[in-house]
Amino acid sequence: MSHALAHQMLSLTDRVLRALERIDYRLAVSEPDRERIFALRYQAYLREGAIARSADERFTDAVDDQPNCFIFGVYADGELAGAIRLSISGAGMPDIPTAKVFPETVLPQIEAGRVLVDPTRFVADARWSRELPELAYLTLRLPWLAMEHFGADIMLAAVRPEHYPFYRRLWGNTVVSPPRLYPGLAKPVMLSQLDYAKAAPRVEALYPFFQAREDERAVIFGASAIGWLPAIMAAAAARPALP
Repeated sequence: MSHALAHQMLSLTDRVLRALERIDYRLAVSEPDRERIFALRYQAYLREGAIARSADERFTDAVDDQPNCFIFGVYADGELAGAIRLSISGAGMPDIPTAKVFPETVLPQIEAGRVLVDPTRFVADARWSRELPELAYLTLRLPWLAMEHFGADIMLAAVRPEHYPFYRRLWGNTVVSPPRLYPGLAKPVMLSQLDYAKAAPRVEALYPFFQAREDERAVIFGASAIGWLPAIMAAAAARPALP
């Protein structure tokens, strides 16, 4: 039996767990790391026709410099293979990108005291997408782990309509707002979201690779220097569950 055929016969969970051994999640703090991710974003969005060409060949915005923003590179065998940006909301910190596009849906949840994880700028290198088909699942571990790490209630997913079925199958997201234009992008996105507490037992039973020990989460997210996060996490632990 060929190696490729044997690989195909493995379950999705087995394939992702094997691929995870090749993956390193790195919080982009240094300017060189950030610039490499901005360049990767540019290539990915340009390839999909979502942005126009630019002379500097980088794709960034003001959100990348906000204090509640985490930019991650996903490295496969030491090479930058993908990236994602996570914005964490909370009382007094409602400034997350999706809240500006869908304010009537997102802001009331923040005002009600819920903590939201807003993943945006989810991109992959074209070659690594072919060579490592599990890359999407490996990258989406980051917002899932952030939900547990920050005691969040709701995960948002502002995605193009053709991408929504993937999130519905994977996590069980539900649509909460129809498509509209997203600043800086040529193609509209729709808003879906997930109630983490209700979904987590089912999702992690189906896809064990989304589980992570506390020490793994601590390594990934680090000792945060963001002053408001401990207060957010304490409030999350003290409040009642969603109805």
